[in-house]
Amino acid sequence: MLHRKTTALLLSLFAMAGMLLTACGGGQTQATHITVGSKEFTEQYLLGNMYTMLLQDAGYDAEYTSLAGTSEAQDALVNGDINMYPEYTGTALLTQLGMSYDPSMSSQDVYDTVKKEYLDKYNLVWLQPTKFNNTYCLAMPKDKADSMGINTVSDLSKKADQLVFGTTQEFTEREDGLPGLKKVYGGFNFKEVRALDPGLKYSGVQSGDLDVTTCFGTDGQIAAYNLKVLKDDKNFWPPYPVAPVVRKDLLDAHPDIADTLNKLAPMLDGATMSQLNWEVDGNSREPDEVAREFLQKNGLISGQ
Repeated sequence: MLHRKTTALLLSLFAMAGMLLTACGGGQTQATHITVGSKEFTEQYLLGNMYTMLLQDAGYDAEYTSLAGTSEAQDALVNGDINMYPEYTGTALLTQLGMSYDPSMSSQDVYDTVKKEYLDKYNLVWLQPTKFNNTYCLAMPKDKADSMGINTVSDLSKKADQLVFGTTQEFTEREDGLPGLKKVYGGFNFKEVRALDPGLKYSGVQSGDLDVTTCFGTDGQIAAYNLKVLKDDKNFWPPYPVAPVVRKDLLDAHPDIADTLNKLAPMLDGATMSQLNWEVDGNSREPDEVAREFLQKNGLISGQ
């Protein structure tokens, strides 16, 4: 009788241990918590949500959080507060690495440079970049730009004292922003510079409170609001494809993460990203809803 009771007790303990292992995530991916970050504007919200959903579909315990801007996202990544976030090659080159851009550099040259430097300096890995180039740009209402004869960034630099400029606080400070434009083009002494939340730039142009604003190459508002993008005639801005930047220690432990995230880049060209951005900004949909719909439609995650 005692032997049977002891055997029953041992079997019960083994069963409980099995249940605990299952609950804690017997598979390696389920036990790994990953925090995906992004900056605080529409395209970054979309990409951050997409990375998170791809990882969740692959079995990881992934969550998404947004951070204020480039420096905050980079600091969080280096410090280990997040494990990855989407970054643009041109931003990394000029703002984070403090390197100069030579217009003879191709998009691949810029990518290769930041990939090597980030690994050497920060122990961070750049994964596959998107097809689209989400470059900074400057835009004005087309009628106003035409009436003032402003077609290029050089034209704008000379007539800035007649115009009100609205942009983000970050753009007024970073080297690929207003300080750099002043160095390369001269001028840019606007009648007024207003630092705004990113969501208020285009509404300010639409209402007539702003004459010119910053844009990104994939912004849906450019076509929707009949804005004129001024030609960067001195090739000030480098290429800006975007890619997941990931802590190397995470990829060393889970190399499959690279394959999981790299599936996304070939699906995103400029027209596609512009449309996704417009679904949020123009049609007032939630970024996570738009992200999930896109991933499911393209077979990148399950439809559940």
